[in-house]
Amino acid sequence: MTDLSQLNFLAVFVAAISTFLLGSIWYAPFMFGKAWMIENGFTEDDLKGGMVKILISSLVLELFMAFNLAAFIGSEADVSFGIFAGLAAGLGWVGFAMGVTYLFDRKSFKHWAIDAGYHTVAFTIMGAILGAWH
Repeated sequence: MTDLSQLNFLAVFVAAISTFLLGSIWYAPFMFGKAWMIENGFTEDDLKGGMVKILISSLVLELFMAFNLAAFIGSEADVSFGIFAGLAAGLGWVGFAMGVTYLFDRKSFKHWAIDAGYHTVAFTIMGAILGAWH
């Protein structure tokens, strides 16, 4: 069991911020944003309201995600294990769990690839940060 008092909380915060920043790039129009909007049936107008609440809430959730991953990785991990654990969590748990949900929701493979890809990369980066700052 991980001694939570041994976790590097600055690393947890930086890992959460990295995920937040990655999302702003990943879902930008020049990356996957336009395809994601099409897959969701969203228009530009659909996305205008409530963004402050969504951004603050997502940052809070990303802090919980980073803390959870840090607790899983532990305080003695190195970068290699952090990357492996982040990849395993991002693709193996989050991505594949989303895949099951997306199958029943009848969402496209493309939609799943955009969203699961984001989480896979995000957790891998978080794991690298957390492993580097043990």
